[in-house]
Amino acid sequence: MDAVKSTGLSYSYPDGTKGLDGVDFSVKKGGFVGLLASNGSGKTTLLKLLAGFAAPDAGNVEINGIQIGKIPQKELFRQVGMVFQNPADQLFAATVYDDVAFGPTNMGLPPDEISARVTAALDAVGMTELSARPVQRLSFGQQKRACIAGLLAMGQEIMLLDEPTAGLDPMGEYKIMELLMKLNRDKGITMVMSTHNVDMVPLFIDELYILSKGKVARRGSPAEVFNASSQLEGVKLRLPQIAELIEQMKEKDKVVFDRLPLTIGEARRELVKRMPRG
Repeated sequence: MDAVKSTGLSYSYPDGTKGLDGVDFSVKKGGFVGLLASNGSGKTTLLKLLAGFAAPDAGNVEINGIQIGKIPQKELFRQVGMVFQNPADQLFAATVYDDVAFGPTNMGLPPDEISARVTAALDAVGMTELSARPVQRLSFGQQKRACIAGLLAMGQEIMLLDEPTAGLDPMGEYKIMELLMKLNRDKGITMVMSTHNVDMVPLFIDELYILSKGKVARRGSPAEVFNASSQLEGVKLRLPQIAELIEQMKEKDKVVFDRLPLTIGEARRELVKRMPRG
């Protein structure tokens, strides 16, 4: 079953600008899907509609096979959670513990269960030792982890993440993506994330949607999407850097490659094949 599915989804902003135009989207339960697009292409708007934060002008959204409008709001927010690009839009309690406990408390859970959920969520994101720290004293990366912990404490099965690596240094980006991949694989949480970080995509994401001007320009595995490099130029995106290098070697140095490597490991194996023996 699809965890999240949209059909013919369209949305216009108050000024009349078309944000989404007939978007068909789906992700299987336990999947890890990326929305890759340049700024202003509708990826954040799509996430908000999938989360139930806004209603579309046309089309439908289904969560676990049920139309989103037929799911009680409290149940919807138990199933689906969104991590915003800026943690300041999401964190508001005095301490990390209080913020992570906010969702379970509003669910009406008993104190013992709230405590157990918060403890488990903070442990899952590596923030146990920071539970008493004021949220404003966290680093930007720690704030993002605290937001993720808040969703985990509510038991949400689907996470929608808007640019989760934005504003982080390269090591911070990698650590956040490692965390999301671990939650996806170990806990079976369905992940849908928007990004423009093409270099991270081949390492972590199963399937990609390319959005352009509110429409799906291409869908497929990272290999399928990035091997259509001419289409990426049309939507103002580039290849991963290692793939860009191989493309230049093919064009300028006439080196023949059977496939386009997307990661350093893949590129190394392809290059080693072409090295003279001995």
